[in-house]
Amino acid sequence: MTCDVIVVGGGHNGLTCAAYLAAGGLKVSVLERRGVLGGAAVTEEFHPGFRNSVASYTVSLLNPKVIRELELHRHGLRVVERRMANFLPLDGDHFFVGEGVTLSETARFSARDAERLPAYWDRLDRIADVLRELVIETPPNLVEGGLAQALPELLKSAVLGRRLSKLDLTAKRDLLALFSQSAGDWLDGWFESAPIKAAYGFDGVVGNYASPYTPGTAYVLLHHVFGEVNGKKGAWGHAIGGMGAITQAMAACCRERGVELRTDVAVAEILTEAGRASGVVTSSGEILKARAVVSNLHPQLTLGRLLDPEVLPADFRERVARYRSGSGTFRMNVALSELPRFSVAPEPGDHMTGGIIIAPSLAYMDRAFVDAREHGWSKAPIVEMLIPSTLDDTLAPAGRHVASLFCQHVAPDLPGGRSWDDHRDEVADLMIATVERHAPGFAASVIGRQVLSPLDLERTFGLVAGDIMHGKLSLDQLFSARPVLGAGDYRTPVRGLYQCGSGTHPGGGVTGAPGRNAAREILRDARRRRF
Repeated sequence: MTCDVIVVGGGHNGLTCAAYLAAGGLKVSVLERRGVLGGAAVTEEFHPGFRNSVASYTVSLLNPKVIRELELHRHGLRVVERRMANFLPLDGDHFFVGEGVTLSETARFSARDAERLPAYWDRLDRIADVLRELVIETPPNLVEGGLAQALPELLKSAVLGRRLSKLDLTAKRDLLALFSQSAGDWLDGWFESAPIKAAYGFDGVVGNYASPYTPGTAYVLLHHVFGEVNGKKGAWGHAIGGMGAITQAMAACCRERGVELRTDVAVAEILTEAGRASGVVTSSGEILKARAVVSNLHPQLTLGRLLDPEVLPADFRERVARYRSGSGTFRMNVALSELPRFSVAPEPGDHMTGGIIIAPSLAYMDRAFVDAREHGWSKAPIVEMLIPSTLDDTLAPAGRHVASLFCQHVAPDLPGGRSWDDHRDEVADLMIATVERHAPGFAASVIGRQVLSPLDLERTFGLVAGDIMHGKLSLDQLFSARPVLGAGDYRTPVRGLYQCGSGTHPGGGVTGAPGRNAAREILRDARRRRF
């Protein structure tokens, strides 16, 4: 078989990239190792009669241009907004975050903080609006060579400079702080009360193995405010049918555009001839030839395992080996006989549709990280629980529910050489008990569960060190330096080999932006006969 482009990995960015490439007139084949397309954005039955988003679990960052240009709504995607953003159970009280309630809730704890909230929202939104534009741009790439090679990248830098020049001095100072400070330092500079800082500080550690006082976590906080749902900036939502509904709609778009989609096909090697990518070898020994290969995998899997190391410059290989991953994530799905009843808000309501965050303060989150570094997991972990069946009755039998538990912090590699295979259920019991403390009877309502440790996430979905972001969102691994400085434009040192996954700009989350951006560069090279 010969085609124009082989896409390795049928996750959401691989499908997005394939759909754009096919629209550009290329013959494309997608190869997925698992028996189902979608990567980490899949919906599966995990207990008889109960279905849920297995790994990724909520919608906000999916880029509106990707939704529109791939016509995902026409292909069956329907996203509904949470009726409340977040609910934080506290000791003897609660804190709600959502449209029309955040100000009054904050005022219960601090009148000063409530007065400052509008300015906080406005200043964060101004930064987010500018950076939103950069999400769907190819970063300037540091290149070697003469003026002819450097000029296009200099022009990109000039465009970036013009966009950032839109910010006034206050916003530029905020931008510097958000890229360099910790989430805790940033929030401590704004607010005095613990609940509002916890509500926003959670975004700095979610999917990030770090204390909220680790420098760089302020950017992770910012990364989580880029999104929107149905045109509403900053909102979070649920895809009816779970996250798999997104990738199934993408797959339908691919099929309509003529993309060949193959499952149960693992790639064992990326082939090169005369210094350029020429195809792949599958685990069954099948040789598939192509003019170009695009990998949706983690950069270390693509460049460190599938490729002959001799075709890469020595320094580049060394930098890829140093690429840092590990999001401290322990993921669970549970089947429930009934809705949980939280002691501080026992009756069903809109708060049950939002993210239920068990992490009442930045100090609690900091202790959770210290614990995990020392013991392998937090004695008092951070748990975000979503109950998507409150918005979607397709996921569970009538009167019953499913819940996603996104738990932190756990060490990607346990201290002392221990294996997650020996401690998975012990930690799962701890996560259930953590919710039980705030919602008595929760443990008894669990009639089935699916448990994914960092090791399970790596084995199942190729998330190295269980990292849901395909690499830490630190300053040295962002924008032009993601994954490596000099390869920030989706190209690699091997001609005809590209990357389109979350290990490239703009990073993790179900966005589709890396796939869209990579396709644009590949089509540009195809027109110029560069592969």
